Amino acid sequence: MADQTLPPPAGSHEPAAAVPAARSGFRITLRAVLESRLALVGFGLVVFFLLFCFLGPALYHTDQIGTDLAGANQPPSAVHPLGTDDVGYDELGRLMAGGRASLEIGVAAAIIATAFGTMWGAIAGFAGGVVDAAMMRVVDTLLAIPTLFLLLILSSIFSASVGLLIVVVSFGAWLSPARLVRGETLSLRTREYVQAVTMMGGSNRRAVLRHIMPNAIGTIVVNATFQVADAILLVAALSYLGLGIAPPHADWGNMLSNATDFVQNGYWWMILPPGVAIMLVVIGFNFLGDALRDALEVRLRRRR
Repeated sequence: MADQTLPPPAGSHEPAAAVPAARSGFRITLRAVLESRLALVGFGLVVFFLLFCFLGPALYHTDQIGTDLAGANQPPSAVHPLGTDDVGYDELGRLMAGGRASLEIGVAAAIIATAFGTMWGAIAGFAGGVVDAAMMRVVDTLLAIPTLFLLLILSSIFSASVGLLIVVVSFGAWLSPARLVRGETLSLRTREYVQAVTMMGGSNRRAVLRHIMPNAIGTIVVNATFQVADAILLVAALSYLGLGIAPPHADWGNMLSNATDFVQNGYWWMILPPGVAIMLVVIGFNFLGDALRDALEVRLRRRR
């Protein structure tokens, strides 16, 4: 007796092979990431700085509010492993506190920018026509304005805080994911499974949220890692120019800005730690992004 293929359960809109295929694709991507040295190095750097900035202050207690002018500009010692700055703050403790602010702003701004840009690009690409043209002209107009110039204007109008910097940085960062996701959507909306949803009476919202965006998740995740690195650099640039978080709070950018006044004095412990920290965190997120992009390319090649 010939085997018979059982029909999918009632109410199911996805093919039976969809779940195994998705799991297989995830395994291929995960295996490629784990085999990548770039991914391991990037992941190690990111985890190290997350632990350093968020767990470190609980283990290494310092006063980052009150000043100690009598202990200012001290070189590294057993009491202060990275010395002190010009008003007596412990540099190691300041590096932890400043890193926490920089990472909070960078990650939060990247999440907001990626989420908003993804929705904007998906709607524009799926709608097409006049809606697509109008929405992408807005993106093109904002892209024509230099990002740092736009952020400088916004930062000079409003008083700086962690929340404001998150909004300001994400305002200039959502344009890139919007263009990337719009391009992916233009390709995905012609696929059979998306057209089938429309022909079966499915709403445009369902097509975008359940079929377009999940299939563009690779592009979205890779771009998000680069967005975090870019956001941290933008925050550092704004703070270096004096438009960051006001003292006694700190981030790595204003630590660098304060240290430039003492370059000629040879106070290297005020300059090198925040500069190296910014460099390593950005490298870590960029390595993760490169590894994820390579892993997704491996998965696509194997699917073909």
